[in-house]
Amino acid sequence: MHAALITGTETVELVEFDEPTPAPTGVVVDIAFCGICGTDVHAYQSGRPYNPAICGHEWSGTISATGAEVSSLSEGDRVVVAAAPACGGCVACRRGLPARCEVAFASAVGRDAMAPPHGGFAPRLAVARDRVVLTDPALDDAQAAQVEPATVAFHAVRTSALRLGDVAVVQGGGPIGLATMQWVRAAGAGVVIVIEPSDGRRRLAAELGAHVVVEPGAAAEAAIRDATRGLGADIVYECVGRPFAIQSAVDLARRGGSMCLIGLAEGDAAISPGTWLVKEISVTSSLAYLHEEFEMSMGMIADGRVRVEPLHSSTVGLDGLADALADLASGTSVETKVLVDPRR
Repeated sequence: MHAALITGTETVELVEFDEPTPAPTGVVVDIAFCGICGTDVHAYQSGRPYNPAICGHEWSGTISATGAEVSSLSEGDRVVVAAAPACGGCVACRRGLPARCEVAFASAVGRDAMAPPHGGFAPRLAVARDRVVLTDPALDDAQAAQVEPATVAFHAVRTSALRLGDVAVVQGGGPIGLATMQWVRAAGAGVVIVIEPSDGRRRLAAELGAHVVVEPGAAAEAAIRDATRGLGADIVYECVGRPFAIQSAVDLARRGGSMCLIGLAEGDAAISPGTWLVKEISVTSSLAYLHEEFEMSMGMIADGRVRVEPLHSSTVGLDGLADALADLASGTSVETKVLVDPRR
């Protein structure tokens, strides 16, 4: 069996692996679709070594084998990838901080004891039973493959300082930004402004419910002034994932406002500490998600409150992954969410 791995700068290789078999407490999943994440694009651009278990971590599929100790799941069950639940025994859990469980976090970043040697850019993979959640029957496999990134955004908004009626700004209209925008609306924001340079993504943001969509720069600043009578945004969600955008998010917020950092920037960012101090900015940041949030997120996708199907712009096979990554890394791509179908 071959799995695709990013092995260096602008380098994707099909690496041969033995057919996976389930551990006693694990399952084997036949992959239906696996999304290309911004993390994958960053690794492709930089060549920075990253854990091969997360090279393709947004997948859906069907269980094809179960371990001897697995009774809660069966062959034929449709599942999506998730983080493990809190273990209850690590230092964080014993201190009453299950949301900071060390075991669950290790699973989210692919460093748990049962982490596979590759991710979902493969026909099959073996994972711990706790790493999967049953797919809502209302979702097809392509929608299900987008539950993981949608849950990243769900967790960020759920743990942010958003209040009912807030003027919220989302910087970046990529898959995470467009999901964040929809969760912000669902959570009760009064006005949602999306800042995005791409015409196509701005149109998509408007279709999905953004009240205002605008290009970065002077136009965005004017739109926020108009929406807030010059005060500034109550909260800004940074989903661009570039160093310059961190200070930009704070610049757009009002005094006493908030910034939620979601996009993962490569390298250090220059900031103006005086602005942060004078504005008394509150900052939250978000990485990954909690196990229980998958069913919350999936249920709201299933009932239509959040839509992921318009984000899916194209599908490629494993042999098209390298070209897809090159396109997404180019800075000129017209794609939003590219799914990989290893069955092609």
